[in-house]
Amino acid sequence: MADNDAFCYPYHIDGCMPLEKWSKGPQDSEMLPRRKGDGSTSEKPLDAKALRRLAQNREAARKSRLRKKAYVQQLESSRLKLTQIEQELQRARSQGLFVDYGGVGSTVSSAGAAMFDMEYARWLEEDHRLMGELRNGLQAPLSDSNMRVMVDGYLSHYDEIFRLKVVAAKSDVFHLINGMWTSQAERCFLWIGGFRPSDLITMLIQQLEPLAEQQIMGMYGLRHSSQQAEEALSQGLEQLQQSLVDTIAGGPVVDGVQQMVLAMSKLANLEGFVRQADNLRQQTLHQLCRLLTVRQAARCFIVIGEYYGRLRALSSLWASRPRETLISDDNSCQTTTEMQIVQHSQNYFSSF
Repeated sequence: MADNDAFCYPYHIDGCMPLEKWSKGPQDSEMLPRRKGDGSTSEKPLDAKALRRLAQNREAARKSRLRKKAYVQQLESSRLKLTQIEQELQRARSQGLFVDYGGVGSTVSSAGAAMFDMEYARWLEEDHRLMGELRNGLQAPLSDSNMRVMVDGYLSHYDEIFRLKVVAAKSDVFHLINGMWTSQAERCFLWIGGFRPSDLITMLIQQLEPLAEQQIMGMYGLRHSSQQAEEALSQGLEQLQQSLVDTIAGGPVVDGVQQMVLAMSKLANLEGFVRQADNLRQQTLHQLCRLLTVRQAARCFIVIGEYYGRLRALSSLWASRPRETLISDDNSCQTTTEMQIVQHSQNYFSSF
């Protein structure tokens, strides 16, 4: 409420009559009360206590307006997110995907999974933009300090997806482990909800040549330590799976309720495995940036982005292959598929 707005003040001040109207005086910016009386229009200055109370009321009104504004913005943001989720679900239905929250055979198993898929789609768009900036930075005569800012920004970009996965794992860990948020071809190489760090390092060693001898030793050492951590996590996950099988199938049918309670407690450990695997992936990327020069690190992120971009393009080609031709004519199918692969590949990689 603005200072010059008239309002009713319901409180008593020092035993005075209830205050009614307030107006700004010609010489004073503070609000002055008008007293009911015998028609006198004289104004009595307020004491320090009354002025302090007025200031507190104005501050409380200001904070109330801010809270109301923030609440309205939050409602609007929630409405937009809900609209986007509904659009994504409608798009999935139009593409022939069966979506049924919590149902058997559903593609999106929970609202948390749907929200993560939407955030991941935004992350991919931002990834494409940042990759373009890295390419331009490598081609332009930028200083190492400016290039370092770009590389650190891209590293923070990866930190963001790991943060989003922590939230998604708490909501629907199976969605991450099964790779439903990735393309079909990416799922072939999925390891506990993401890429296997040692495989990534192997690819980078081949793509980032020439490397200094000390860098090569560091890369091989990092790959070895990653393989050991991967093996430990894989063994732990296998033991959890075996323990889960023994719990479900080992007891008598009469104890089915107790079996399910125990199985649920063990199943909750899956979230920890996904989190540890993501921590290993995140640490690997940070250690790679410390081993490489700033321009090598930029090239490293470009190689990673192009690799997964090609896997997504391969998934798109596989999904759009002419299935009816496969049945009718093998030769014509091969010719048509090859032409489509060339056309789709040209369209996709022209965007990089």
